[in-house]
Amino acid sequence: MEYQVGILGGGPGGYVCALRAAQLGLSVILIEGERLGGTCLNRGCIPTKALVKSADLWREMGRAAEFGLFVSEKHVEYAAVIARKNQVVNSLVGGVEKLIKAANIRVVKGWGEFKALGQISVTTENGVEDISVENVVLATGSVPVRISIPGADLPGVGTSEEFLAETELPKRLVVIGGGVIGLEFASIYQAFGVQVSVVEMLPGLLPTVDEEIPKRLTPLLRRSGMEILIKTAVKGIRQRGGDLMVQVEEAKGVKEIPADRVLLSTGRRPNLRGIDVDSLGLELEKGAIKVNAQMQTNLLHVYAIGDVIGGIMLAHVASAEGIIAVEHIGGYSVSMSYRAIPSVIFMHPEIATVGSTEQELKTSGKLYSVSKFPFSANGKALALGESVGLVKILADNEGVIVGASIMGPQAGNLISELVIAVEKGLTAEDIARTVHAHPTLSEAIMEAAHGIGGKPLHLA
Repeated sequence: MEYQVGILGGGPGGYVCALRAAQLGLSVILIEGERLGGTCLNRGCIPTKALVKSADLWREMGRAAEFGLFVSEKHVEYAAVIARKNQVVNSLVGGVEKLIKAANIRVVKGWGEFKALGQISVTTENGVEDISVENVVLATGSVPVRISIPGADLPGVGTSEEFLAETELPKRLVVIGGGVIGLEFASIYQAFGVQVSVVEMLPGLLPTVDEEIPKRLTPLLRRSGMEILIKTAVKGIRQRGGDLMVQVEEAKGVKEIPADRVLLSTGRRPNLRGIDVDSLGLELEKGAIKVNAQMQTNLLHVYAIGDVIGGIMLAHVASAEGIIAVEHIGGYSVSMSYRAIPSVIFMHPEIATVGSTEQELKTSGKLYSVSKFPFSANGKALALGESVGLVKILADNEGVIVGASIMGPQAGNLISELVIAVEKGLTAEDIARTVHAHPTLSEAIMEAAHGIGGKPLHLA
């Protein structure tokens, strides 16, 4: 049998692509070497968010007296925290498996190889199976980058995937890399009382977000007790007795930071495992598969989606790309748009962004307006005891919202309103004149929108 669509990889790009293919009435086969859900569900987005919830709850318990609540006994059983994380992951994987089964999608568990057009070979526990496919969708994801420094392979040094299997908390953790993954883990571990040091080679944390956010975030983290080292290069890691010694070089010179565990969080790279790039003649760009707006590669009937194409390595982007790819296969006139892609950093405080940053607008030379509203002036935030942070909105010279950043409580949920605004070309006045419920955190968005064409109402 020849399938109309063969998908290599069952992560959030691959399995969503398969579900949409089934909805369109296409015959589809999905190949996955491990568990459905990919990195995001099994070793990324979901397990870390389960840990974030435990960390947030523990952090709030530490502040219970502020709310008139007194807890006599409390302690962390980190193995139980990890067990809950595993339970959440297993439940969601089971849910995806049920969806795939209900859609009558054939899943082959094994490692697929794509070496010739029209065929995928899969190594399963029963041997090798050759599968004929009319269209191939490559959704093989990414893998963590393991930097090549002395000592990177020592026991106790690992990537985020390895850290998610840890059942004991270290006393001291050094995080190499001040990006999204590194700061999320730093925030989780610090909440549980771990002494955390973050080492970043660049001049600031979170280099891809609006520059105002890390400028506000960095002093907050330092006041909380986290050591933040920027403009600092890691020279190597060595074992000294029972300690790991991380050697770093900053402006003042070279020093060593003692640690029990070291997290390597220096990004991810496209996973080309099983794809014979050279034999196929598949075109790459900076180590990633090159595609057009319909997710087509340079090869007829071969598409690629998700982390393997580089770009924005986020689960929801991969899912959207998977839908575009298979709808194009199904004959629809569609294109992938990256104008309004939300990004969320699940740390404390939470951060969410969409669209242009202020530094991008400055560099472009375009005229723009900026408005900010602090959560310290929002009634719901004060009631929650979460008044740190702000909403920042950027608009063009006609008042159309082109970008936004939120740092503060529930930023990841709040950003959706501004994602729609950027995607649909809404003006700040459109948002300002929309009635927002009171008391809610979303009122901070409305107030910031008022500030584009005038002044926020609840800010002196």
